[in-house]
Amino acid sequence: MERISETDLILNADGSVYHLNLLPGDIASTIITVGDPERVAAISKYFDRVEVRKAKREFVTHTGYLGDKRLTVISTGIGTGNIDIVLNELDALVNIDLDTRRVKEELQKLTIIRIGTSGAIQADIPVDSLLVSSAAVGFDSLMHYYQFTNSTNGQVFIADLLATLPKNYPLHPYFSEADDHLLRKMGKGLQQGITLTAPGFYAPQGRQIRAKNNFPELLPVLQSFISHDQRMTNIEMETAGIYGMASALGHRAISFNIILANRVTQNFSAQPQHAIDQNIKLILEKVVVA
Repeated sequence: MERISETDLILNADGSVYHLNLLPGDIASTIITVGDPERVAAISKYFDRVEVRKAKREFVTHTGYLGDKRLTVISTGIGTGNIDIVLNELDALVNIDLDTRRVKEELQKLTIIRIGTSGAIQADIPVDSLLVSSAAVGFDSLMHYYQFTNSTNGQVFIADLLATLPKNYPLHPYFSEADDHLLRKMGKGLQQGITLTAPGFYAPQGRQIRAKNNFPELLPVLQSFISHDQRMTNIEMETAGIYGMASALGHRAISFNIILANRVTQNFSAQPQHAIDQNIKLILEKVVVA
């Protein structure tokens, strides 16, 4: 097996992975990802005990137990650029021997569970509700750098979408999907939808403040788009990257979206922290039995 170089996989002086500052024993096989570093403690406060607390840059990690289940919660920061870092380094912690710098013969499959906030782009999706991403459309470029193939359903969806987008739209979206087992088990009884992962928060999501938006018609196009009875339901900034990287690395992933805004009705949650906390408790009940 080929040795991985010191510049391809950078380690700190203590042997921890470069950005996350974690050692192999610091993480569980079930990992909850959040964007906001402050949300890590908002989740781990429900653990029965916490045995690992580490932080470096925007990456805060707590590992502990909820009942008999060992869990890790880690903040990724915002965007798929950070997802590239987090998913690769988490995989390295379980599937690469950091001493020999070689891939292990037996690979471990992690369960990645995103808990994030999002904005709905359909009028019938209520603010403060919870939506599970059955799939995600990446308007970022991350998965174009990896060997990754859209499913047959994804290829049809993207072809229909490209035929609908403005002719001068410069990017080529990709389509990535939730793990089917996790979707059936953890998504049962919850609303599901196809999530758009944007490469930014303002113009890439159809907003305009002072800098002029090149594609002001993009959001209405996405709201009305349908491909074989499938529509896009919400916008955020990580899910497509998580699903794509999990697929490329052989892990399982599912994304929960707490809907804090509705872009059609222009409503924003009156009590966002309450909505986040209530949905965290609901998701943790599902995580324990996943």
